[in-house]
Amino acid sequence: MLTAQILKSTPIAVVHTDSIADSLKRPPISTRRAFLTSLLIPGYAQARLKRPVAAMVFATAEILSLGMARKAAQDLKEARDAIKDSTKTVILDPVSGVPDTVLNTSRFTNARLRARRVHYEDWIAAMIFNHLISSADAFVSANLWDFNANLTPNVSVNPAQKSASIGGTITF
Repeated sequence: MLTAQILKSTPIAVVHTDSIADSLKRPPISTRRAFLTSLLIPGYAQARLKRPVAAMVFATAEILSLGMARKAAQDLKEARDAIKDSTKTVILDPVSGVPDTVLNTSRFTNARLRARRVHYEDWIAAMIFNHLISSADAFVSANLWDFNANLTPNVSVNPAQKSASIGGTITF
């Protein structure tokens, strides 16, 4: 027998691969639960799906919107209370010094009251928008949770004499 024909027993390297098929993988939370939890608490599903930056963005937007809506509600209440109040304004005749006209004026007019109400409604709309966008983002994130998001984008801007071109590549 020749030495080339002798079988040597060499250990086989074990390669650890993901043995679960892609169709059997499940996200940490279902898409429905991700949608509903982020609809109630913006950023919660993003945190469960291991997306801390998105979770902080939605949570921060919620906290800021909530604080500003509260301040706008206080301003609206102050305007509603103050519109009922009035102050007396006396205009003196410059020559004789005798009171000429007495006017009752309010610090807040109906237009300013409407502006305060619109300001409050805008912050409520911002909170609703944050809830909807957060829930939509959580739904998409739960569907794409196993997608490799660590891509290396390359964006370049090339200036020319009269124009500029923008190019981008994404390598997988």
